[in-house]
Amino acid sequence: MKADAATRAAELSEAAVAGDRLALARLLTAVENRTAVAEAALRRLYPTAGRAHLVGITGPPGSGKSTLVAALIAEVRKGGRTVAVIAVDPSSPITGGALLGDRVRMQAYAGDDAVFIRSMASRGHAGGLASTSTAAAAVLDAAGFDLILIETVGTGQSEVEVAAAADTTVVLEAPEMGDEVQAIKAGLLEVADLVVVNKGDKPGAQRTAAQLRAMLVATAPRDGNDDRPRPKRPEVLITTAATGDGVPELLAALDRHRAVGRAGESSAARSARAEAQVFAIVAERLRQWLGDPAHADTTASVLAEVAGHRLDPYSAADRLLGEVRSE
Repeated sequence: MKADAATRAAELSEAAVAGDRLALARLLTAVENRTAVAEAALRRLYPTAGRAHLVGITGPPGSGKSTLVAALIAEVRKGGRTVAVIAVDPSSPITGGALLGDRVRMQAYAGDDAVFIRSMASRGHAGGLASTSTAAAAVLDAAGFDLILIETVGTGQSEVEVAAAADTTVVLEAPEMGDEVQAIKAGLLEVADLVVVNKGDKPGAQRTAAQLRAMLVATAPRDGNDDRPRPKRPEVLITTAATGDGVPELLAALDRHRAVGRAGESSAARSARAEAQVFAIVAERLRQWLGDPAHADTTASVLAEVAGHRLDPYSAADRLLGEVRSE
């Protein structure tokens, strides 16, 4: 079985890198389903990844993330660059299915081989991303795309995780929605590299941008002798994605941030992404071990003790981890 998976992974990987979009789609499906083929393919492809610019786009519902992504695709293609999109959609907690609305919105690019759009279901993952988004981005990176846009679910305050998956994090806000303070509370502005006030043609856009700039100044240390880590001071831009206004300036800002990162200032982001990837795999493998039929009795026994308040959760975790280490 392993040999079959390795053979299939090699076939799909080679075809995807050569530009076969059907093979790429099949490979991403394998990644999303966490199959043996996906694991074998990622082992092959990961060393060739790391060249694309990964851009996370997050923000509250109604801020226009999907519209902005579509506008960015158009602007990127004007320059002749290739672009891939991972659009994460909320999924049903019962079936795991998702309404893949982002793919519907971006159908205008379906015939462009330099554009690849993949909708992924969050499958209950709380961080605004599908748990396999980072692996999918690595596959798209290895397939040669210049820019990879990762659009999060849009649940608002739980989406700081995107910062660990992207080289550049864009946080969207909309005028007069009252989300500026919520963004501060959620830590979104702390992880933002760029803040975009979208729907700039609406009343209050300039005021919202000014408030955000003031908040960003207020969060910085007041005393020059203060040795606390200084928060990011992201640039605040205004766009109207529906008309394309401000989108060229946004793309230019993304390119500037990318240039700075290539100069060596994005090592922290790369380390955070590596940590997120490795820790996610460790957690997944631990869940697989606990659910394996060979260990089901042990797991069930420990959980029953916790449920009956005969064992505390910390001691239970220590016991199960001890069982893992003993193998």
